[in-house]
Order: sequence, then C-alpha cells, then structure tokens
Amino acid sequence: MTQTTTDIGRELSERLNPGMENALNERYGHLLPDMAEGLVGFAYGLQFARPELPLRDRYLATVAALTALGGQTRPQLKVNIAGGRKADLTQKEIAEVFEAEGRND
Repeated sequence: MTQTTTDIGRELSERLNPGMENALNERYGHLLPDMAEGLVGFAYGLQFARPELPLRDRYLATVAALTALGGQTRPQLKVNIAGGRKADLTQKEIAEVFEAEGRND
C-alpha cells in the first residue's frame, strides 16, 4: 500500500512533535477544520520528509529563518527546536544560530 504525503507527514510529525496535530485541531479546528491535517501533510509530508537534505539540516535552516523573523515566531521556534533536537541537532549548534543572528556585522 502506498502512503500519502499526509500519512508520511503524520508519522514524521508524531516522531518529532508528538500530539502536534491534535493540539492544532483542538486550538484552531473550530475555525479552520482542515488546517492541522494540511500543515502536517505539507510541512512534514512534503517538506521535511524530502530526502535531498538531511532532516537535521532542514531543522537548522528552519530555526535560523524563524530566528531572523523575530519574536512573533516564539511558538514555532519552540516546536522546531524540540524537533531539531530529536533530529540530532546539538544545543551548541542551535545556540550558534542565535549567536550568528545576534551579530550586526
């Protein structure tokens, strides 16, 4: 049986951020009924699951981008740092992203 991108996304999401889809459904499902499933299918099934770049590198890029966007991304940073740790990013590597962002060269 062939897996859909949503199935692939759910497996990866549950491994890296257990309960995320359910939490999104509980918080936003009454307003956006398909948002959680769409996010899991797109972000995890189509983007993070791609084989061309290691998962840890995708997380490093995501954390860097969210850091550059600033304070409004705090909830997403928290989720992506936790996922990055599960994808073998070290605390030192994550801290280096923040340090590099803090420089005004």
